[in-house]
Amino acid sequence: MKKSFQQQVIESVQRELPNLGNKRDAFGMQAYMKDISPFLGVRTPARRSLGRTIFKTLESPSSDQLGKTARALWALPYREYQYLVCDMIAYFIDVADKNFLADHVQFLLTKKSWWDTVDSLGSAAVSPLTMKYPSVSLMNKWNKSSDLWLNRAAIQHQRGRKGNTDIPLLLRFCDDHSDSHEFFIAKAIGWALRDLAHFDRSSVNEFLATHPDLDRVAVREARKHE
Repeated sequence: MKKSFQQQVIESVQRELPNLGNKRDAFGMQAYMKDISPFLGVRTPARRSLGRTIFKTLESPSSDQLGKTARALWALPYREYQYLVCDMIAYFIDVADKNFLADHVQFLLTKKSWWDTVDSLGSAAVSPLTMKYPSVSLMNKWNKSSDLWLNRAAIQHQRGRKGNTDIPLLLRFCDDHSDSHEFFIAKAIGWALRDLAHFDRSSVNEFLATHPDLDRVAVREARKHE
C-alpha cells in the first residue's frame, strides 16, 4: 500500500534530520533562542538542502494534506522540525488554498510560539497567501486577537509588497497597537513602518508625529534608514 504524503515526509525527516545535528551547535542555538525549545544543532543550509531533497521526490500534496503534515511535524520536539515545516510550506505554497491560513497556519502560529517561527511562517505562508487570496477579515481577526503572535503576524503581513501595500490597513493595524510596550509588538510595528518608509516616507513620518508615545523600539526601527 502506498504511503501517504504525511507518512513519507515524517519518516524521511525523522530518519535524516537528526543525522545532521551537532551537539555543540545545539547548545549554542538553544541558548541564543532563550531555551524556547531543544535543538538538534542542524544549521540552516543543511536543513534546507535536506528538505529540498525530500520534497522534490514527492507528489504534490493537497492543501489539507500539506496542513496536516505541517501539524504533525510541528508536534515533534526539536526546533528544527518547526523550521522544516516552514521550508515545506514555502516549497509547496502553490497548493495551499484560500482556507490554509485559517485552517492550519493560525494553529501553527499559536503553538510553540516565538519570533523565529512566527516570522518564518509569515514569510513562507502569511505574506504570499494574503497576496493571493483576499484575507482582510482574517487579518482583522488576528490583529484583534488576545494572542500577541497573531497580532505580530497581522501587523507584518504586508511586508515586501511595496506599491501593492494597503497603506491605510497597515497604518490602522499599527495604530491599534500603538500604546503597546510589548517588545515583539513594538518591533513588528517598527519593521512594518520601516518597510513602508522605503516607498512612502511621508506616511511614516506623519504616523510618528501623531503617535508621540509610540514605543522607542518601534520608532528606532521606523527611522532606521532615514
